[in-house]
Amino acid sequence: MSAELQQTEIGEFPSAWSIDRVDSAFDIQQGKQVSKRNRDGEHQRPFLRTKNVFWNRLELTDLDEMHFSEAEQTRLELQANDLLVCEGGSIGRTALWNNEVDGCLYQNHLHRLRAKGDKVHPQFGVYWLWYAFDVANLYFGRGNVTTIPNLSQSKLAELPMALPPLPEQKKIAHILSTVQRAIEAQERIIQTTTELKKTLMHKLFTEGLRNEPQKQTEIGPVPESWEVVPLSDVCRFQSGGTPSKKNPEFWEGTIPWVSPKDMKRPRLADVEDHISQEALESGSKLAPAGSVFVVVRGMILAKTVPVALAEIPMAINQDMKAIVPGPKLRSDFLLYALEALRGNLFKKVGRSGHGTCTLMGHEVAAFKISLPDLAKQVEIASAIQNLERKKELHEEKRMQLQDLFRTLLHELMTAKIRIHELEMPC
Repeated sequence: MSAELQQTEIGEFPSAWSIDRVDSAFDIQQGKQVSKRNRDGEHQRPFLRTKNVFWNRLELTDLDEMHFSEAEQTRLELQANDLLVCEGGSIGRTALWNNEVDGCLYQNHLHRLRAKGDKVHPQFGVYWLWYAFDVANLYFGRGNVTTIPNLSQSKLAELPMALPPLPEQKKIAHILSTVQRAIEAQERIIQTTTELKKTLMHKLFTEGLRNEPQKQTEIGPVPESWEVVPLSDVCRFQSGGTPSKKNPEFWEGTIPWVSPKDMKRPRLADVEDHISQEALESGSKLAPAGSVFVVVRGMILAKTVPVALAEIPMAINQDMKAIVPGPKLRSDFLLYALEALRGNLFKKVGRSGHGTCTLMGHEVAAFKISLPDLAKQVEIASAIQNLERKKELHEEKRMQLQDLFRTLLHELMTAKIRIHELEMPC
């Protein structure tokens, strides 16, 4: 082993780094128990729960309140740069408090870690715990950290952590925070693009391309020149099925086989499962490219009605319906028309006596959409797809940045990459 390295209970680290217990760097304290008795009182204050704490992020739109005495407020009020660590649920999940809410406190399923002196940089502490709990599983099997679903204060206190010299901690935190900010920027663009798509679709399907006069119909206002037609007038329909799972050769083919779990994107070019030609002939049916799939059975229908366009021929299972457009209807326009009116389709979802959510085939066939001429369909679908492509581009960038972050988190926390000699703002 190099003289510049030391072997420790949690791995090999530079000799310049110290390996010490969490409580050597942080003062640890748990919050107030949530109970009906503790809630009652005149001093109602906002407090954090585990559901508010994510990795390096706080969700503060739904803060709860309960009574805290003056003594409890003095003891439990959060300060800038406090770490909040989940005691239960996603054990160890940690975020940094930056005085986002005045006078906020916390419950007993959260540990508050407050840095002692200048031994640890708080943001570095967040990233270390992220690495140790979520990436490297360094604390796996340590008492009740994993054997029962809670992380006691005593167990948290004794966990070992690597502590580079403070200037190096600040540089590590600066690099990782820079990547995190880039990820957050992509997420904001994705959210904005998602909202813009909803707004654009509403405008196009109610006002058309050039703000033409509207008419009131049973599906709401639509451009005056458009028709309102049931899907059965302009489409045909195909059902699906599941080949026998007892024949493994059925599931070793090249034909994409779609089930509700695949309906997460508006367009499908491939999916997880594939079947053989023999399986197709025995238990399913191939839907042509340009079909629009809709889920017609399953608990997902309690929340929404997923639809997606097949860009290549695909088979489907029995919980799906394939809608195949006729000559008066473009498949991409149909996809967006169904998305725009999905709420109306959702209203038709029923439940069986066993609680299963179902959309009947005749209800899909009778579902009505507004229909312009083919030239307008092309323009409308193109405008919406441009926004989808923009969103997909930023989703890809986000994924690349997330991969970069996890790689850097591992490399920096294990000193595979050293940055202690780099000049950078911290």
